[in-house]
Amino acid sequence: MVQTKNLQNISVQEFTYDLPDERIAKYPLEERDQSQLLIWNQGQISDDTFSNLSTHLPENSLLVFNNTRVIRARLHFRKQTGARIEIFCLEPTTPADYALSFTQTDKCRWKCIVGNLKKWKGEILEQTLELDNQPIKFRAERIGDAGNAQEIEFSWDNPAFTFSELLEATGNIPIPPYLHRESEESDLTRYQTVYSRIKGSVAAPTAGLHFTERVFDSLPEKGIERAELTLHVGAGTFQPVKSDTIGGHEMHTEHILVEKTFIEQLRDKLDSVVAVGTTSIRTLESLYWIGKKLMENQNLSEKELLVAQWEPYQEENHLPSPKEALSAVIDYLAGNNMDKLNTATQIIILPGYEFRIVRGMITNFHQPQSTLLLLISAFLGDDWKRVYQHALVNNYRFLSYGDSNLYIK
Repeated sequence: MVQTKNLQNISVQEFTYDLPDERIAKYPLEERDQSQLLIWNQGQISDDTFSNLSTHLPENSLLVFNNTRVIRARLHFRKQTGARIEIFCLEPTTPADYALSFTQTDKCRWKCIVGNLKKWKGEILEQTLELDNQPIKFRAERIGDAGNAQEIEFSWDNPAFTFSELLEATGNIPIPPYLHRESEESDLTRYQTVYSRIKGSVAAPTAGLHFTERVFDSLPEKGIERAELTLHVGAGTFQPVKSDTIGGHEMHTEHILVEKTFIEQLRDKLDSVVAVGTTSIRTLESLYWIGKKLMENQNLSEKELLVAQWEPYQEENHLPSPKEALSAVIDYLAGNNMDKLNTATQIIILPGYEFRIVRGMITNFHQPQSTLLLLISAFLGDDWKRVYQHALVNNYRFLSYGDSNLYIK
């Protein structure tokens, strides 16, 4: 295993490439599955269209999807002076559970990034909405600092409506900042995967944006199974690495929700796991390290199961097999009469990381000097440079609304 200190000295400058602005896809294609598909299969590069994905997947693969759904997390209030205050909801604090927070009918608190914060002196902001012909006064109050963000209490005067319904009524979809445009009506559907179900993300798991029912219908012909997990994507996914070396970058924490039946299915298909998107990859690999913890101590709480940023890189004399690790998670859930695991991960995947669960991945093209590009390099090695150069030469579209890749080892 590569020592942590050596990994922390990795220079971020080594993971850059020239990405002209015109190569960034500002809008999605009209048909999701007509994006280009770059295939890297054991070092061989080829090109196709995403609608033909199943022809390139190994037979009897297990495709793992992140079913998180993007919320309308960007809210706008105006002060009496007319100054506009933007509140970007990141994660709930009271109650801390996403599902519970969305079902509140009077108030809830969230960790938020506030735009134009200097203009907000502490007064309660208010806007009047109308839902089902009923007026609602929707308020936002600053409670205090929350790390590099603010804790905001939202409250409203009509218990007939939930916080989720208020977000749907007044919030905007938070499309990536590098698109350099405001969200539009089309983003409400196109910045969601067709299989999104569990509300909580402020960014889409964009590798899944290419899937359509037509693609899904082609999978059974090759014995390909589907499975779902949930990782709520945080705004930190867009956070650039500002330090010279990766050791100076603090990874964001993201919440994961995984059902026991899924982990059982995963344990039985360990030789054929293809992850759809980096969020699925981070969740799957985190499950291994959670299992390792539980093999050492089955009395940990779900909160204590959080995978810390550098945890996978500690020197160990013996590491369990993936099957042993997943079995420990299953035993933990069974022993506590739980049907799902609800915890979090801060894992960072870098060159030198040994993948424990993932055998293949579907992903988009990522920003230069990003932690996601480092993850790709961990899987492809230096071949990532050849892949990205091929894409640039062959007019692939980049980033969230861009084209797709399939990597198979």
